Amino acid sequence: MLKGRVALVTGASRGIGRAIALKLARHGAAVIVNYRGSPPAAQEVVSEIEAFNGEAVALGADVSKVEEVKKMIAEIKERFGRLDILVNNAGINEDSLLLRMKSEGWEKVINTNLTGTFNCTREALKLILKSDSGCIINISSVVGQIGNAGQCNYAAAKAGIIGFTRSLAREMAGRNVRVNAVAPGFIDTDMTAKLSQEVREKLLAQIPMGKLGSPEDVANAVLFLAQPSSGYITGQTINVDGGMVTQ
Repeated sequence: MLKGRVALVTGASRGIGRAIALKLARHGAAVIVNYRGSPPAAQEVVSEIEAFNGEAVALGADVSKVEEVKKMIAEIKERFGRLDILVNNAGINEDSLLLRMKSEGWEKVINTNLTGTFNCTREALKLILKSDSGCIINISSVVGQIGNAGQCNYAAAKAGIIGFTRSLAREMAGRNVRVNAVAPGFIDTDMTAKLSQEVREKLLAQIPMGKLGSPEDVANAVLFLAQPSSGYITGQTINVDGGMVTQ
């Protein structure tokens, strides 16, 4: 399905990024597992891919730092000679009510989540434009669509990713590069696992389907957008949220 394709997944050492990397690899893509602070976790993902005879390599880079991104893309070019799929998944949160939010907390989230998407996309495009069917998938969030108290920085970054996706899709449409976004809702990850039962119940009350999503649910949407069969889809945001945005 994706045999012969090379995919870069940022923030792929855990959670949603890990699930995406495994999903793309299982469908034939050679996968670059990007990480920032956990080489062992990234190597574990690589080992899991290699265990089912897939091809993968772990490359460290802080996506908020353009020089590190340039070095990563250069390594991809040297090793694979091409890049067909970019999944901008790397992201962090520094939650706080705005009146208490420090400038550092604002800048850190914007720089990683939004500027990191810009950095990786701009540098990766130099290779993706040479692909016969390039594809960029940006991981946004329902928080960027409906907002969430205590997450002004995160919501701003994720909303920015949607605008970025739509604009770049228009720029790239005539050059055979599709650009789409996936907006997860509340997903069962390490972060949500730490929530109290009371907070968890409040979250579930906001979801019409009454349950959290899984990283696999998000990975399935990414796989759909990465496949040639979605070749007439660009500039779109697919929600994987159990119906949250219908509320």
